[in-house]
Amino acid sequence: RFSRSALNRRLAAIGYQHRMRGLEWSSGHAAIRTTLRAAGRVYGAPQKQAAALTSQEVRKLVAPEHSKTVEALADLRDRALLLIGFAGALRRSELVALTTETVRIVATGLKLHIARSKTDPEHRGEEIFLPRGKHRETCPVLALERWLKKAEIMDGPLFRSINRWEQVGRDALHPDAVRQILLRRARVAGLKVPSGERLSPHGLRAGFVTEAFRANARDEQIMAHTRHRDLSSMRRYVRRARLDLDSPAHLLDL
Repeated sequence: RFSRSALNRRLAAIGYQHRMRGLEWSSGHAAIRTTLRAAGRVYGAPQKQAAALTSQEVRKLVAPEHSKTVEALADLRDRALLLIGFAGALRRSELVALTTETVRIVATGLKLHIARSKTDPEHRGEEIFLPRGKHRETCPVLALERWLKKAEIMDGPLFRSINRWEQVGRDALHPDAVRQILLRRARVAGLKVPSGERLSPHGLRAGFVTEAFRANARDEQIMAHTRHRDLSSMRRYVRRARLDLDSPAHLLDL
């Protein structure tokens, strides 16, 4: 049994093979649409959306292990990874693709060059800026500086594997490693997400949009940072904020 997203991926693959062979294809054909709808009714289950992580939850995720006198390499790496992922509203593929050549530390913060992304199919590249944080323990710039210094990374990928002997690898982390790191840190922090939602790296990106919306950032400001091309797509990320702020229950005299 496949999930709806798995069926959609297979449908896309079938469509691609049809087009490559010059065959007629329409995913919107009535027979395909009706079959998928029926399959969803019979076998489908509600798909959990990624929980939009708040700044407070991210603070819990990156809290250092105070019981250790020497900061572990993995702890430094994970904190830098999550803070930059959150502050930069980065997809996990973009996060692990960062290198010393695409990230520049300046006096006021970090300049990130996103070489390729989902919304940049022509690979023109885009730049975003992360200012230094207000607090030392959650500053993404300081976290990255600490990690790079401790790991002695001078060139190549920023985020890499670490073996049991505290040796840093040469290759970039696999995108799924971001998910594993997030889940592990959440278990240590005792972090729980609302029922009906799931903990996912996408929650860092969704959380940035939610927090920015709460702080009254303009739509164009958020979209410039997240690199969204469509307003409706960006606003799908605004979950908890809209529920809290826009509920008509506020109008009741209770």
